[in-house]
Amino acid sequence: MAVGSIRCSPTYVVGLLVLMAGSMEWFGGVTVSTSRFGITGAAARGVRATAANASSSLPSSAIEREMVVGAVDDPELVASEVNMLIQNSTVRRNLGYLSCSTGNPIDDCWRCDSDWHNNRKRLADCGIGFGRNAMGGRDGEFYVVTDPGDDDPVNPRQGTLRYAVIQEEPLWITFKRDMVITLKQELIMNSFKTIDGRGANVHIANGACITIQFVTNIIIHGLHIHDCKPTGNAMVRSSPSHYGWRTMADGDAVSIFGSSHIWVDHNSLSNCADGLVDAIMGSTAITVSNNYFTHHNEVMLLGHSDSYTRDKSMQVTIAYNHFGEGLIQRMPRCRHGYFHVVNNDYTHWEMYAIGGSADPTINSQGNRYLAPVNLFAKEVTKRVDTESSVWKSWNWRSEGDLLLNGAYFTPSGAGASASYAKASSLGAKSSSMIDSITADAGALHCRKNSQC
Repeated sequence: MAVGSIRCSPTYVVGLLVLMAGSMEWFGGVTVSTSRFGITGAAARGVRATAANASSSLPSSAIEREMVVGAVDDPELVASEVNMLIQNSTVRRNLGYLSCSTGNPIDDCWRCDSDWHNNRKRLADCGIGFGRNAMGGRDGEFYVVTDPGDDDPVNPRQGTLRYAVIQEEPLWITFKRDMVITLKQELIMNSFKTIDGRGANVHIANGACITIQFVTNIIIHGLHIHDCKPTGNAMVRSSPSHYGWRTMADGDAVSIFGSSHIWVDHNSLSNCADGLVDAIMGSTAITVSNNYFTHHNEVMLLGHSDSYTRDKSMQVTIAYNHFGEGLIQRMPRCRHGYFHVVNNDYTHWEMYAIGGSADPTINSQGNRYLAPVNLFAKEVTKRVDTESSVWKSWNWRSEGDLLLNGAYFTPSGAGASASYAKASSLGAKSSSMIDSITADAGALHCRKNSQC
């Protein structure tokens, strides 16, 4: 259906002005083989890629010129804000509603409302962690996807998901019915969008999947994303005024590239050609929460390469997820930045759970790690291609984790409080609460007039 009139909040207007001021070269050809929009303080630096309708490819020198949308210049500023928000061991919005008392602060914030379908945007006030300010399309109109097709990635039909995500204005995107969407090419998202699958059984599967590149304020919620395949060497539209040439994409379920204020919540992800959630090239202010990951090798990559030092400002929260059957490694695999791994349930891995290189700070709190039967794969951690003489100074710690079946976490570093402050984004619950906190990880079965 066509998009209605647009309500522009002050936040969106300011954000749009910043985006316009920061227009830059279109990086239409970028792919990487390894793989609330903040308008105040350090997060006020917003740009997005725009250009005239023409094909283009990315010269190698352009990588060093790329700018990150809404990038956080100083992680310490974020840490200071977080410390003020951590009260009663959770980071929550004071909405005046009673808690559902599951211990999961995101779900307790909205799921007990049986009228959730008329209060969908309340979700945007329930975020936690480093991506808690992602507003998505909260300040925009609703758009209902009625057509699962993707016949023409350059000229998408109204009613399709692709038509919705490329629009310039904020949109809260929902689905009229159950559907399977098989994308011909990457779904390239524009800023200030929420994809909300609640109330329908929505699968993005058996084709290209979601690309979040040089944008800000994205919420992905309630989808089944699986069997994503490499696509590319084709023209793809990224906005109403621009399309460009895309080189081959890796086949990630969700690829986050040079973007910020991103929240990936309550999705079921599995069996893709490359990663399930990859965040690289200066991406930051990200929360990955309440997801159910299964049947995949390299689950999550956070950081482009050991030599790409702009990822030193990356801050990612991994919370309340269930890492389930058929997983092998990278839950996540980190480089350079600050990573808060909190209250997740790790029930399966074949090689390792948490890995890293290039001196990332990893703060593991209140997780449950169940080691595999294999005697040689019981270590939770892995320092990738690095000698112990080097990694012994990296700040990796385990606090309140429950280690089962011989699982062990190898800590390192001097325990520098300043470093861990930058890798702290919410108060951890006791690991004894993991069952209740993660029981409903993945896409939810929500129906109108009942609690979700």
